[in-house]
Amino acid sequence: MFESKYSKVLTIILIVVIVAILGLLAFLGYDYYQKYFITKQASDFVENFQGDITSGEKNETETGTSTGEETEGNITSGGLQSTPSGSSGAGSSVSTKKTYQGFTVAGTMKIPKINFEYPILEEMSSKALETGVVIYYPNGDNLNLPGNMVIGGHNYRNGLFFSNLKKLNNGDKIYVTDFRGKSVTYEVYSKFEALSTDTSFYTRDTNGLAELTLSTCTDASNDQRTIIFAKQV
Repeated sequence: MFESKYSKVLTIILIVVIVAILGLLAFLGYDYYQKYFITKQASDFVENFQGDITSGEKNETETGTSTGEETEGNITSGGLQSTPSGSSGAGSSVSTKKTYQGFTVAGTMKIPKINFEYPILEEMSSKALETGVVIYYPNGDNLNLPGNMVIGGHNYRNGLFFSNLKKLNNGDKIYVTDFRGKSVTYEVYSKFEALSTDTSFYTRDTNGLAELTLSTCTDASNDQRTIIFAKQV
């Protein structure tokens, strides 16, 4: 009698352990799949990113008299949707920004040290932060221009987005291509932690150079940020 009850208890414990192990494996498998899928999609976009799709004098096609794939307010090319930027009437040059997962792309960023390749998105929202890294300050049109550009991203357990930002050190390189097709190399020169409410360094003097400020949560707290300063070289 006692042995029968003991056997049943062991069986129940064994079943619970097996279910827990299967649940953990399923979670880890999903976590790995999510990381692989998001990373691969972002990397493919970055590798194919060339900046402008259209740049030059406007013609009749661009002013609404064309047929085919072009639609009012958008220009499509090879399945990529772009949004006009900086147009100012007939005879002016037109540059277009590509989109990624429905978000306007200001440019792309590569950080070889941490195997990082992601689009830089203009919209700052929770959904955008789950898709790529986003511009906090000032706006996408200023990317790679003199002044400081603040870019933020999530710190996830599975290594997505800015999770490995803490591994960067002074001298590490960051490569940014903006929507105009201009590529700039930046070099890390400072790393520190700050409160999430501290924005005092956003408007720092960059001596006429383009600079980046990269920001993400620390491993320890959502109220603390790991901050990286990088300057144009």
